[in-house]
Amino acid sequence: MNMLVFWEPLHVFSYNMTRMKVFILFFVLVIPARLAGQDKKQLYISNDDHTDYMWTGNESQYREAFIKMLDFYIDQSDKTAALPSPYQSRFNCDGTFWLWEYEKHKTPEEFQTLIEKVKSGHISFPYNALVSCYGANTTEGTLRGMYYAGQLERKYNLDLDQAVAMEDQTLPLGLSSLWSGSGAKYSWKGVCNCATRLMDLKKRNKEIYWYTGLDSQTVLMKWYSITGDNKSLGGYAEARDPDLAVEQLTILCKTPHYPYHIAGAFGKGWDDQLTLTDMFTATAQKKTNDERQVIVSNQSDFFKAFENAYGKVIPGESLSYGNEWDLYSASMSEVSAKVKRSVEKLRAAEALASMVNLKDKDFGNALSERRRDAWMALGLYYEHNWTADGPISRVERSVWQRKIENQITTYVDSLHSLSKQKLGEMIKGKKNTTRFYVFNPLSWKRTDVCDFPYGGINEIRVMDIHTGLQVPSQRYVKNGIPYIRILATDIPSMGYKVFEIQKGKPALLPKAATCTNRTIENKYYKITLTSQGVITSLIDKVNGNRECVSRVNGKFMNDLGSGEDNTGAIEIENDGPVSMTVRCIGKNPLAHTSRITLYNSIPRIDIDNQITQNFGDVQSWSFSYNINDAEIHHEELGAILTAKPVTEGGHYATMNARFDWLTLNHFVDINNGGYGLTLSNADCAFMKIGNSALTKFDSETTQLSVLAGGQVDGSTLGIPNQGGDSLFTQRFAIGTHLKFDAAASMRFSLEHQNPLVAEDITGTEAVFPAKVFSLLNVSDPNVIVWSLKPAEEDITTGLITRVWNFGKGDSRFKISFDRDIVSAFQTTHVETDLGAATVVNGDLQEGIGHDQIKTFRIILKP
Repeated sequence: MNMLVFWEPLHVFSYNMTRMKVFILFFVLVIPARLAGQDKKQLYISNDDHTDYMWTGNESQYREAFIKMLDFYIDQSDKTAALPSPYQSRFNCDGTFWLWEYEKHKTPEEFQTLIEKVKSGHISFPYNALVSCYGANTTEGTLRGMYYAGQLERKYNLDLDQAVAMEDQTLPLGLSSLWSGSGAKYSWKGVCNCATRLMDLKKRNKEIYWYTGLDSQTVLMKWYSITGDNKSLGGYAEARDPDLAVEQLTILCKTPHYPYHIAGAFGKGWDDQLTLTDMFTATAQKKTNDERQVIVSNQSDFFKAFENAYGKVIPGESLSYGNEWDLYSASMSEVSAKVKRSVEKLRAAEALASMVNLKDKDFGNALSERRRDAWMALGLYYEHNWTADGPISRVERSVWQRKIENQITTYVDSLHSLSKQKLGEMIKGKKNTTRFYVFNPLSWKRTDVCDFPYGGINEIRVMDIHTGLQVPSQRYVKNGIPYIRILATDIPSMGYKVFEIQKGKPALLPKAATCTNRTIENKYYKITLTSQGVITSLIDKVNGNRECVSRVNGKFMNDLGSGEDNTGAIEIENDGPVSMTVRCIGKNPLAHTSRITLYNSIPRIDIDNQITQNFGDVQSWSFSYNINDAEIHHEELGAILTAKPVTEGGHYATMNARFDWLTLNHFVDINNGGYGLTLSNADCAFMKIGNSALTKFDSETTQLSVLAGGQVDGSTLGIPNQGGDSLFTQRFAIGTHLKFDAAASMRFSLEHQNPLVAEDITGTEAVFPAKVFSLLNVSDPNVIVWSLKPAEEDITTGLITRVWNFGKGDSRFKISFDRDIVSAFQTTHVETDLGAATVVNGDLQEGIGHDQIKTFRIILKP
């Protein structure tokens, strides 16, 4: 801009000297500076040491590296404190596990110094424990893995805003909702572009965008096209060479697909175990000129500046990219299944603990450290180096995975066992009489079977104490333990009924099902089996005697690959008025046992498969269905997706994505608008639709394949031969319906995967009612209580109540507890308060968006 145009008017105006000076300063200095600032680039470079945990180094080596690096960068921030802010040393940890180790192995004073550096912006960290692959994880497992971050932000009043999932080439859709709901605002993704089958990572549709969940919650995501190797823009070590990064960012800001003057390059560490450098400060000073301001970044500062400048104009995106390195956890499928089962079992364990804790404030205190370890373990189990192709041996990696799994399962098992026993002690029993309660951990009234360990006299009947009626029952033995199985009707929401075993003949009732040759039948279904456990025919008797099974690629339903082979053995394992179970023992293609169960009053087909030998190749259970033109919906991670490309009305990206193995959490549903079936999945993590391949989405072939295990991308990626395991439990359930209803499919699956809990009543005092009790009720059937637990600090600070709306529309719902609510707060998913929630007449009355998960802290009247 020519300054003379501003000087000329000064000769003709008769202002006093003071006003003339203001005029001159404004036009000569301020306006040109503002105009120039619109073109001057702001380039942020971040020193981020990428953690390849149990890949580059083992636990002790990384612990030492974490502590040494944090000490070094604390010192660097002190040494550069006198420099202008853009040039001061800053460092980003890529997980809270850094702080976890530092807190455990340094003094409280040293940890406080670290916290002060976090508060000043010189050291930053995200919500996640370490960099993870999320495609195999569960919704609740993902949230618990961020709980340590929530504890830190509350204890030290921190303002955390980052989360990260990088190096792996793919990304789930629903993760954005979980991150945003936990407090994260920003994320960046750099890929490896190695150990990958994706070929189009050099061109992305959007370089920076609002990563948006189906509930419309957002995270600002920086995910650049990879420009070279993974030590350049788009890689997971974008700033490996800070000088080069500045030049690449300068060029990026001149390209049509990135019309912004703010850009950032993050990541120095690459595969190094230790990164100690002061070069970012030097580079920022050296590379700053009239064209650009280079800033040493803690990453949050980049996102805040970018959001302020462009947040209202950048695009959004709601897409899933499928799975890649996520799939390698299936190379230890039974260990991974144990983690998944434990997260599901946590639902009952915590609901029981909540009831007990409301009466006994100190209950569970002895497990507090194990609980914190379990949450961190959930943040570590899916750490991204399941490739297991680094310096750390595959054996050492597999041993570590088992250790992490054990931290999770032992805590959940302990909490479950102690909680159900303690509740039994709080219900008054009857002298010389066997009574037991049946507890429902779900948030709706429910009728289901329940198994109670009982080895007493043979001739008994079981009475529902609340109704005074005898209930159907039968005896059976499982794994050498005698049980009595009952049909428990109308068990209250998050509550129990009490039953009594009496001496006497049970009522004569018809059998739950019949078995003729290889056909079993009840009032709902007629099923034909092979002796290998394959379902070759499934007739839905309720909905027009419809055949649900077809033969596709030589396979039927629950087919591990034996097809119509009948060389196995088949027998009735137990049979009575409640249920019938048929056991099939097969050898093809692997030794396995399949148990198929039908019920008298429950329209559900339970399938309990056990593979009983080790295997190394890729194996899957096929479910070939007779439903044409079907649309497939499935639970991914924090979202129910439509499984087809976005160009066809689905939720999957058409580039930079894999379509071969999709995430399968609680269920997949197949429906053509007039008829469908839900497949509940308790143990596995992935499925293939039809003949889908890497870049091919096949929704025409009427078959689902559920991954039983294996190294899906070859013998060099993952753990060989399942880490030596030779027993794999993989359970499913099938239910039929007319139209797809996400809430109904989820309720069906949760009932299958969360059995009713039975326990002896041993109490001498009536702490809880003697016949029936319900802790809470929810007004909207589409809104499911996803988690109920004592607050992390302790029960005196409230019950954490997480709800998920599976309805198509927004909802105004009410939760009523067994007593009035004193106060309530909406919190993040990691339990940090956001603000007061609405309490009306002692009930929680709140709004929730479609597809949304919300978390509340509720304080009940004593």
